[in-house]
Amino acid sequence: MSKHARARSRGRTRPRSRSVGRPPRALLVVSTLGLLAFGAGWVHALHEQPGAPTPQTRTDARPQTPDRAVHASQRPEARRDPRQGLPADLDEAARARIPADSRQLVLVTGKAKDSSESTVSLYTRATPGGDWTRAARWPGRNGAKGWSTERAYGDLTSPIGVFSLTDAGGRLPAPPGTRLPYDRDAAFVPSGRGVNGESLAGSFDYVVAIDYNRRQGVSPLDPAKPEGEHKGGNIWLHVDHDGPSQGCVGVPKEAMKHLLETLDPAANPVIAMGPAHL
Repeated sequence: MSKHARARSRGRTRPRSRSVGRPPRALLVVSTLGLLAFGAGWVHALHEQPGAPTPQTRTDARPQTPDRAVHASQRPEARRDPRQGLPADLDEAARARIPADSRQLVLVTGKAKDSSESTVSLYTRATPGGDWTRAARWPGRNGAKGWSTERAYGDLTSPIGVFSLTDAGGRLPAPPGTRLPYDRDAAFVPSGRGVNGESLAGSFDYVVAIDYNRRQGVSPLDPAKPEGEHKGGNIWLHVDHDGPSQGCVGVPKEAMKHLLETLDPAANPVIAMGPAHL
């Protein structure tokens, strides 16, 4: 080839062409969308795997889905204990007899229907209808022959039921802070001996009348029995004399002082008493 031919060949301008390997713009867009769709599908599949993290759910005002409704039913308020803090051995019927506006409850749970051994617990709650909290518990004694729903005079049983606590008294002065009407009287002295021959000295140092077959608003010493003499009466909470009673409930002396310092007429205190599952 001549020099001139080579010169013309080196100086000739080549026509422009598209860059090799660069795809058209439309193809890039389609490819990008495809990758995004694949990535979204992969993330979705990842969250479907066992043990995969659960995506955070945003809070909004949309109507609840069935799943959300299930979660709402498991909130603490939906799982509230129907016993309201009281033990399982106090059955539903007995709980229903406790006045809704009572905020203080003395619960006497007998060991068995024919047993004279029991447990005495004090429950309180902040508001009427609220849940109960146990504030104290002591050993107790009840009638020598256990419990009865149809108590008769002299049968040595304690009455089963829920009764109000409105009046108190005793041989000793009222403990500081006592709010129940309190009748201090030298007549609060038992006569004779206990069912098992034990001394009854000091048993009536402090008493709280249980409103079984009695008038409210009078001294526990009041002898009236509105429902008849045959049902007996003068059923009290009093100081334990280390033996079964003729129908009363005995607790340690310090327990009686605590009850008198705590029970408040404004809280409508009541006593629920009987064997387990009364």
